Amino acid sequence: MTENWHDPYAELAQLRDFGSFSVTSSSVDHGQPIPAVHRSPGQGGSSISPQLSWAGFPAETKSFAVTQFDPDAPTTSGFWHWAVFNIPANVTELPENAGVLGGANLPAGAVMLRNELGERAYTGAEPPAGTGTHRYFTVVHAVDVDALDIPLDASPAILGFNLHFHTLARAILVPTATAEDWQ
Repeated sequence: MTENWHDPYAELAQLRDFGSFSVTSSSVDHGQPIPAVHRSPGQGGSSISPQLSWAGFPAETKSFAVTQFDPDAPTTSGFWHWAVFNIPANVTELPENAGVLGGANLPAGAVMLRNELGERAYTGAEPPAGTGTHRYFTVVHAVDVDALDIPLDASPAILGFNLHFHTLARAILVPTATAEDWQ
């Protein structure tokens, strides 16, 4: 919510110094409202994950993870929209709809965890009316191991915990949404 604009990744950086690199998207823009196609069906969208490209990551990167998290959801734990890990180090782009249910559009070896709706898929933005502007932290993590050993039934929070110890650098893109954007 707008009055609570903390940055959860800045808070983590106080515990450990992470490097950074760049992420861009032809689908969403930093600080701008998320286009309709990337919204949830409840907001008239299709829950199509955004296109992402990244560059400038550390040379010692062995794999990547991509997550999308809304810290402004009206919960004490936020809302995980997407969590993918073990993306091979030679992959520097995910096309639109890479987060399709079941992961058929992900690169070989990548693993997608269940989102907050219990689906192995990307789920689009759907901020409830009256909860202000929500930020969707879309983060590419450069990872120091080829593969994280995380059970398929783990939560995105477990992935986040493991990433804290294996992330070399992060690239962060934060599009926004309010319920009023789509009325």
